Amino acid sequence: MKPHTLSSFDRDLEAIRMNVLAMGGHVETAIVNAANALETRDEDLAAQVVQGDKVIDGLEQDINQQVVRLLALRQPQADDLRSAVAIMKMAGELERLGDYAKNMAKRVPVLITAPVIDGAAGALRRQARLVGQMLKDMLDAFARMDADLARDVITRDIEVDDMTNALFREFITHMMEDPRNITPCLHYVFIAKNIERMGDLVTHGAEHVIFVIDGRHAEDREKGHSTATIAAPNE
Repeated sequence: MKPHTLSSFDRDLEAIRMNVLAMGGHVETAIVNAANALETRDEDLAAQVVQGDKVIDGLEQDINQQVVRLLALRQPQADDLRSAVAIMKMAGELERLGDYAKNMAKRVPVLITAPVIDGAAGALRRQARLVGQMLKDMLDAFARMDADLARDVITRDIEVDDMTNALFREFITHMMEDPRNITPCLHYVFIAKNIERMGDLVTHGAEHVIFVIDGRHAEDREKGHSTATIAAPNE
C-alpha cells in the first residue's frame, strides 16, 4: 500500500478541521440566539434560528463527504484514521446541538401567548450560556489539541445537570401553585432537558478531542442527580 503524502493529507485534514470549527461557530450563535429569543420573546429572532439550522445541516453533510473522500484518496495510517473518524463524529454532535437550539426556538411563539413565569426564561438563558461556554472551550480544545481543556469541559457538565434539577423543582412548584402555569412550565421543562442534553453532546465532543490526542477514551465522568429521581416539592 502506498502511504499518503503527509503534506497533502495534513492540508486536507486541516481544511476539514476548519469547517468543523466554522460549523461550531454557527451552533454557538444558534444557542445564544435561541436563548435570547426565549427571554425577550422575540419571534423574529427565533425564526432566524430555525432557518439557520439548514446551514448547520449542510455543513455536516459537507464535512462527512470530505472525510469520506479523504479516507478513500489518502489511505490514512492508524493515527490519521482516528482523527478523521473523530471529526465525523464531532460533526454529528454539532448537528444535533443545532437541532436542540432549533427546537428551543420553535417553542418561542407558543410561550409568547402563555402566562409569564417570572425568572424562568432568564434561568434557561443562563443554563444555555453555560453550555455555550462549554462548547466554545471544546472547540478551542479541538483547535489547539488541548486535552487538559477538553477534560475541564467534561467536568463542567455536572453543573449543567445540577442546574437542570433545580429548574425542574422550580417549574414543578409553579405548576402546583397555579394550574394556569402548567402549559408554559411543561415547555420550560422540555427546554431545560434539551439544554442538559446539549451539555452531554458537548461533553461527547470533548471526549472525541481526548481520543484524538491520547488514543484512548476519557475516563467515566461524574454526573449530577438524574431528573428521573426528582420528587415534587412538599406543599
